[in-house]
Amino acid sequence: QVQLVESGGGLVQTGGSLRLSCIASGRAFSRYAMAWFRQAPGKERQFVARISWTGDSTDYTDFVRGRFTISRDNAKNTVYLQMNSLNPEDTAVYYCATQQGAYGSGSTRPSMYTYWGHGTQVTVSP
Repeated sequence: QVQLVESGGGLVQTGGSLRLSCIASGRAFSRYAMAWFRQAPGKERQFVARISWTGDSTDYTDFVRGRFTISRDNAKNTVYLQMNSLNPEDTAVYYCATQQGAYGSGSTRPSMYTYWGHGTQVTVSP
């Protein structure tokens, strides 16, 4: 059974940084693309970043490009999201996700992901 557990969220002031972690278990982590999404109250879940199974291909949505960095450590079965220059619009619950199939590059669409964590809250104060 695949399980994803996020951590690292919290309260930070505008301009601050946080690093989110997502530990995966239940299958060979290194074979699967990973992604981060977020959902603010009253809004749809939106794509933030993805990383291929090899780790050499990444993609970001426009509103985080240049501020956020996704990375993975296969030895630790963990994917990270380093978030810098945070602003109140980044406030949301952040989720990591992974696909059913192996050896992919991921997707920007939530419907393409089978497994999800429970999320970690990120709150950015003005």
